Amino acid sequence: MPGRLEGHTIRRFDGELEQLHNEVLEMAELVFEQIRKALESFQQDNQQIIQAILERESQVDSLEKRIDNTITEVLAKRGPVARDLRAIMGFSKVVTDLERLGDEATRITHFSTRVHDNGPGRKNSDMLREIELVGDLACTVLREAIEVLRILDITRARKLLSQAGLDEEFNASLRRLTSFILEDALNMKYAINIILVLKSLERIDAHAHNLAEYVVYMVSGSDIRHSDNDQT
Repeated sequence: MPGRLEGHTIRRFDGELEQLHNEVLEMAELVFEQIRKALESFQQDNQQIIQAILERESQVDSLEKRIDNTITEVLAKRGPVARDLRAIMGFSKVVTDLERLGDEATRITHFSTRVHDNGPGRKNSDMLREIELVGDLACTVLREAIEVLRILDITRARKLLSQAGLDEEFNASLRRLTSFILEDALNMKYAINIILVLKSLERIDAHAHNLAEYVVYMVSGSDIRHSDNDQT
């Protein structure tokens, strides 16, 4: 069942929490779009896409500041306790991960620029395919995490958390990239940049799982971070 944050003794508090929730979701959608566009830039070699991502980085920073101000105002004016305080602190943790997701989008964009430059090394569509494969998986997990955050569904959050991360996919891609390097040493520089992108995608997957953990915390009060049996 989806969770709820409403039902406080001060009716206006409902509106303030709803505003905070909406601002967090706005930031989440912006970050997701940044990541999606960053991955798209590898396929299109489109400098306009890359420039747009870098320019929108400031929007992510501005949203983070706005949400921080909203949290500060609610804490100062309402002095929330128990469930209300838990929800606010949960959103605060979510924002931290969203900011780091935005950083990963920018990092991926810089790697895209390196891959498409005119320096030594060879562009290889087969190696780029590794980014597409792992990127699709990471975006699927992040999309689900944002939806879980939107509807505060603890059941879907726990289901997402029960899924394995991208370690297996990353290792499989690493083996394939190693074979390209062994075939031709000139592929080394190109492959290294792709591996760094794959590491960013691993971190994106980890942040998506963090978002699901925060939903569990906000709705149920259970802090399941670093737990080996968080699905029980």
